[in-house]
Amino acid sequence: MTIYNFNGQTCRGGKIKVNNLNFYYGSFQALRNINLDIPGCAITAIIGPSGCGKSSFLRLLNRMNDLIYGSRIEGTIELDGKNIFDKTVDVVDLRKNVGMVFQKPNPFPISIFDNIAFGPKQHGKKNKMELEEIVENSLKQAALWDEVKDKLGQSALALSGGQQQRLCIARVLSVEPEVILMDEPCSALDPMATLKIEDLMRTLAKNYTIIIVTHNMQQAARVSDTTAFFMMEPDRAGSLVEYGSTSEIFTNPKDKRTEDYITGRFG
Repeated sequence: MTIYNFNGQTCRGGKIKVNNLNFYYGSFQALRNINLDIPGCAITAIIGPSGCGKSSFLRLLNRMNDLIYGSRIEGTIELDGKNIFDKTVDVVDLRKNVGMVFQKPNPFPISIFDNIAFGPKQHGKKNKMELEEIVENSLKQAALWDEVKDKLGQSALALSGGQQQRLCIARVLSVEPEVILMDEPCSALDPMATLKIEDLMRTLAKNYTIIIVTHNMQQAARVSDTTAFFMMEPDRAGSLVEYGSTSEIFTNPKDKRTEDYITGRFG
């Protein structure tokens, strides 16, 4: 995988470049003219009021919106210089490289071990010792190994909500992605579980590109390196208002609408 530097770090996380992106659900335009360079080895937060296209944008990055009838895009999204919508791109491989963690933890109703081994098995790994190593390494990366190492055969559904979300992160890590997408990953969790996920994100950002959608301004300020602020235009299309380093966005925004949103005047 390609190696990039960010803030003096090296990692295998891929760079994403969004060029003149327009996205439609049928005749409805959900996103308008999005241009964005997302660095590798960093956390990028996508913020903005409900309905401005944040989750639609996130799902475009691993082509999950392909599953929605009538959806279409104009423009390009490049991962490491390759347009992910090019006809030569294998969507299965893309989703291996760009994993998704959802708002609500969604472990499979099988054992903890089989949850983590599921992806590697789908990609051809069958050796038991190799799978055991993958499961252990993935759970360690997700800061969950010490809590579950003695109950790998138990149902994943028996875990707490925070543990289930870290299990889902470990499941993504098991197939060695470059990019991890997170759609409000802490919104269903209590404060202690949220803190563990945030600490985990900061650790993972040393080796992966992380893009998080969040409504929590404090969370965006705490964990992200760069922040993109989206808003809805009068015709309900989402557009990018401002993008930059998180410290700049939260302390010296260039657009009055950004300042109004992060200070709670609307949204």
